[in-house]
Amino acid sequence: MKKTLIKNGRLIDPSQGIDGAFDLLISGDKIAQVAPQGRTSAADAEIIDAKGMVVSPGFIDMHTHLREPGFEYKETIASGTAAAVSGGFTSVCCMANTDPVNDNASVTDYINRKAHDSGFCRVYPIGAVTKGLKGEELASIAELKTSGCVAISDDGNTLQDGNMMRLALSYAKGFDLPVITHSMDKSLSENGHMNESFMSTKLGIKGIPNAAEDIMIARDIMLAELTGAHVHVAHLSTRQGIRLVKEAKQRGIKVTCEVTPHHFTLTDASLSDYNTNFKMSPPLRSADDVRAIKEALSEKNIFDAIATDHAPHGIIDKEIEFDKAASGIIGLETALPLALALVRDGVLGLDEMIRLFTMGPAGVLGLSGGTLKEGAAADITIFDPDHAWVLDRRRIVSKSKNSPFIDMPLKGRAIKTIVSGKLVFDAMRGQTGVHS
Repeated sequence: MKKTLIKNGRLIDPSQGIDGAFDLLISGDKIAQVAPQGRTSAADAEIIDAKGMVVSPGFIDMHTHLREPGFEYKETIASGTAAAVSGGFTSVCCMANTDPVNDNASVTDYINRKAHDSGFCRVYPIGAVTKGLKGEELASIAELKTSGCVAISDDGNTLQDGNMMRLALSYAKGFDLPVITHSMDKSLSENGHMNESFMSTKLGIKGIPNAAEDIMIARDIMLAELTGAHVHVAHLSTRQGIRLVKEAKQRGIKVTCEVTPHHFTLTDASLSDYNTNFKMSPPLRSADDVRAIKEALSEKNIFDAIATDHAPHGIIDKEIEFDKAASGIIGLETALPLALALVRDGVLGLDEMIRLFTMGPAGVLGLSGGTLKEGAAADITIFDPDHAWVLDRRRIVSKSKNSPFIDMPLKGRAIKTIVSGKLVFDAMRGQTGVHS
């Protein structure tokens, strides 16, 4: 059985409260031993020298759009998972807005087969709440659970019908599935394309008020309390929304939430030149909302995960008039350096950042990853927090290139990514081509 010894690195595993000079031994596809440096001997092991680097559990992205089936011109399971491992992610959870929609076992099975055959990391499907994402009839939640879905979500097709949402939560509770919500009251957001603010007035673009997000967060928290089900608020972006989630958690309601790197890095001022790569949903918010996000991250008990909301789009979707352009950006390859900027600014400790990428999302979705405990799957991210680089459009691994961070200096990068004991990405050599 193949053995690999990762030595000389700073090992941080929030699931065990470990942060220090530890070596890690992999045997086959499992973690065999974590021990103080120099106390692990494996004469026959392949050596990975992690000097100057951080060794952590493999990152988990709980909000990814892989686009396959149906939109392969934007991304495929192969290209999306290749982008994931190059960003340090060993697991991704893919949303249901494919074509056909992932609202039944046959689509879930297809995704699982493709991930097994051509994926570079673990892929966990998220099923639809309603058939065809139409908000009219519940999908077969039992079938989705049995076929391997770890949550359900209609994502950008927010369920506007409160009774339908109540039914979805009640059914999901019976299968121990979280319902992931894209909080948006469409009666307030209709025809809006950016945050409602002075900037939207200046640019002449119809805005989306914070209230469009806040109202739905409040509704779904109340329905979670009513049903006892688990609601997960995706890409939380407003000060009021943060307050609502914080208070709900304090009251013992089963609500969790995530934040995206673009929402804690950028504001609506970025849209001054109408660059559609800054068009998101929910939209980039005000500087005050960004401050609120950072304050909440510093508190450590509000956000459960950092998620990328990786949303690849082709040129035909983005290089058009602003009001016609698709919302969303790619994020798997830039999430780590953007999060590390928070560490350097004192917003997060490095251990807390890693928690939000690992045991946090694992806990929300009930996944077995996010840990380096002995006997756990050998999913490992090795990164250099000080590696300076620039995002070069020509070197983006994702099939789509819709990033607002192109040509921006970044600091921090995944150096090696290991899935099930196999090296699937090495920054020094590029993609290895070894599939998980």
